[in-house]
Amino acid sequence: MKTLQLVIGGALLAVLSTPALAQTAPPAPPKDGIKPIAEVRVRYEGVERDAPLTDADAVTTRLRLGFEARKGAWSVLTEGEGVVALGDDYNDTNAANGVEPFAVIADPANLELNRLQVQYRTAPLTVTIGRQRINLDDQRFVGSVGWRQSEQTFDAVRAEGVLGRVKLDVAYSNAQRTIFGVDAGPRESFDGDFVFLGAGLVAGPVTLKAFGYLLDFEEAIQFGNSSDTFGLRATGAIPLPGHAPITVAASYARQTDAGSNPGNYAADYLSLDLGTTVAGFAVNVGYELLGADSGRSFQTPLASLHKFNGWADVFLTTPAQGLQDVYVSVGRRFPSVTALPGLNALVAYHDFTSDVGGRDYGTEWNAQIGYKPGKFGVVAKYAEYQADGFSGDVQKVWLQLEWAL
Repeated sequence: MKTLQLVIGGALLAVLSTPALAQTAPPAPPKDGIKPIAEVRVRYEGVERDAPLTDADAVTTRLRLGFEARKGAWSVLTEGEGVVALGDDYNDTNAANGVEPFAVIADPANLELNRLQVQYRTAPLTVTIGRQRINLDDQRFVGSVGWRQSEQTFDAVRAEGVLGRVKLDVAYSNAQRTIFGVDAGPRESFDGDFVFLGAGLVAGPVTLKAFGYLLDFEEAIQFGNSSDTFGLRATGAIPLPGHAPITVAASYARQTDAGSNPGNYAADYLSLDLGTTVAGFAVNVGYELLGADSGRSFQTPLASLHKFNGWADVFLTTPAQGLQDVYVSVGRRFPSVTALPGLNALVAYHDFTSDVGGRDYGTEWNAQIGYKPGKFGVVAKYAEYQADGFSGDVQKVWLQLEWAL
C-alpha cells in the first residue's frame, strides 16, 4: 500500500510541475426554443453462468420521448421512458414476476417519468430542481447507470457555480430513482437524505477536487449502505516531448458508517489510472482498491457500477473482504475505414483479489467493437469472468442498436 501511495504521489507531483496548458473556450449558451428528445435503443443480452442458475436471454427495447423548452436563463425539461421486454427467459430482478431460475439481466419492463426538471443557467451559476440525471466525475460514486435500459435519476436540487478557477457543486436529494422500474415494489425508489459536495480547482494542466457524499437511507433494506465518504481526486496530463502525454486520474477516499447503518467500520478507497497513446493505440493501466474493515467493505450504491470492475457485473456489491482490481485496456479508433464511420474497438483484462485475507477472486476479459453511422450507434460487447474462489464463471454478450434525434 505504501509503495502504491508513493507512485500516486510522484505522478501527481509530475502533473503539478508541468507548464500550464491553453484553456479551452467555454461552450456557447443554449439557444431559446423547444428542443425535442427522442431516443430508441434495442438490445440483446445473453448470459451463461455456472449452476444453479439457468442461462438467460433478453431482447429489450427502450424508448425515450420528451422536450426541453428554453427562454433566456430558464428551461423546463420533461422526459418519459418506456422499456418493453420481448420474451421472459431472464430474471429481471422483480419478485412480482415469480421465482425464476434464470440468471439476472437487470432490464425489467418499465414505463415511468424519467426526468422532470426546471433549470436556471448562467455562466457563473446553474441551479437544477426536480427529477434529474446526476453524473459526477467518472460516476464512481454518483451516476445515471446509463448502460442499463432504465436510467437512475434523483429527485434533487443541485447548484453548480464557478468562481475563477474554483468550481463548486452542491446537491441534495431525497429520493434515488433506481433502474428496477415501477414493478419493483420498494426497490423502485429509495428515500433518504443524500448530500453531494464537490469543490474543484483548475491549476494549469491539473484539476484537483475535494468531495463528500453523505448517504442516509430510510428503508431498512438499505441501512447497510448509509455512509459518509470524503475524498480527493486529481486529473491531468504529463507532457512528454516527442510523445503522446500520459493522462493521470487518481482518487483517495475514506468511508465510515452513518445514519442507521448497523455496522461500525472505516474503509479506504484508492484508484490510479495512467493512459497514453502508442502507435495509434490508447493504452490504460490502473489499480482500484475498495477496502474492508471489521467485516464491512467500501460500497458505492449510487454509482454507475457497470463501468467498473469488469462488465460481467460480478462485483456490483463489494465483497466483505474488500476488492482489489488491477487492469489494463487497449483500444483503437479506425478513421480510415470510411465504410464504418466511427469504428472503434477495445480489449481489457482484470485481475481481482481481496483487500484482506490474501484471497484470489478471479480474472476477467472484456471486449467491445462499435461504429456510428449518422444518428445510429451499433455496439457489440463481450465479458468473460473466470472464477478462482469467488462466485462462478460468467459469460455475457451484448448486441445493441440505438438512435437519437
